[in-house]
Amino acid sequence: MVHLLLVIIYLSFISLGLPDALLGAAWPSMCVDFHVPVSYAGGIALIISLGTVVSSLMSDRMTKRFGTGKVTAFSVALTALALFGFSVSRAYWMLCLWAIPYGLGAGSVDASLNNYVALHYASRHMSWLHCMWGLGASVGPYIMGAALTRGMGWNTGYLVISVIQIVLTAAIFLSLPLWIKRKDEPGADGVLAKPLTMKQIFAIPGAKEIMLAFFCYCALEQTAGLWASSYLVLKDGLDPETAASLASLFYIGITVGRFISGFVTYKMNDTNMIRLGQGIVVLGIVIMLLPLGAGATMAGLLLIGLGCAPIYPCVIHSTPAHFGEENSQALIGVQMASAYVGIC
Repeated sequence: MVHLLLVIIYLSFISLGLPDALLGAAWPSMCVDFHVPVSYAGGIALIISLGTVVSSLMSDRMTKRFGTGKVTAFSVALTALALFGFSVSRAYWMLCLWAIPYGLGAGSVDASLNNYVALHYASRHMSWLHCMWGLGASVGPYIMGAALTRGMGWNTGYLVISVIQIVLTAAIFLSLPLWIKRKDEPGADGVLAKPLTMKQIFAIPGAKEIMLAFFCYCALEQTAGLWASSYLVLKDGLDPETAASLASLFYIGITVGRFISGFVTYKMNDTNMIRLGQGIVVLGIVIMLLPLGAGATMAGLLLIGLGCAPIYPCVIHSTPAHFGEENSQALIGVQMASAYVGIC
């Protein structure tokens, strides 16, 4: 049963990644259909991020009230609904409207699921699970690219991902009896623990520093993920269909890097893994800045992805050890919120 639940969690991380790169991959085509400037993608991303900030800050309260399994299932269902809304949108304002449930769903499942894994599984599983997120984020642009190349339009790409999310939602609901109850979750000992207030969270030593770290990391990750396709079109002259697929190089780097990181964690601790990743990110940025054409741009994107690979999962996994298991859900919630403020 434990292994079955782990399979469900792995599938959930793939699901988390699937929608993340869709907007960036499809936007060169979407902005033409909606007759809006290229820069308007930032408005949609901003709304999604704000929704995620709100739901991340509520994750401690929601998880302690309903449990990780139910929060994950409901959040994935909300995301599936939002993606379907994107697929039927015919105006820019409709995208903005559907971006609200998109963000609310993404934040809750991200914070709750990450904390659950940090508490119940080893560091290697955190890296491999986030590798599955990268797999989803890499597959998303390919699905979108295939839909565009075959003339089916970006709407079809969003619809396909929505259907996948609906299937996963059903699987998570069926798996609810398998989720382990923590002592601060409802039904574990008959007592419902009180969520930490923001004042209490900020009083924890190191909390403000870890929030700043997430702010900076996710600002970098979102910039690379959202604008890679448009950058390849506008700077290097690639066509939108090709750029939609090549934009996944960043996420391929993350995916491959996290697969490798799962093995490297046997030899290196979380802190050293984070430092290694930072060094590779700097190398990738330098290569991208050099005026060497599309090839260098793609190599830089791949290296930035490889560098990003260990940072996020290793910071998350070390949270219970640094701040205590009783505080980890609240800390991971504000970490996710800080991450999406950085994305904004």
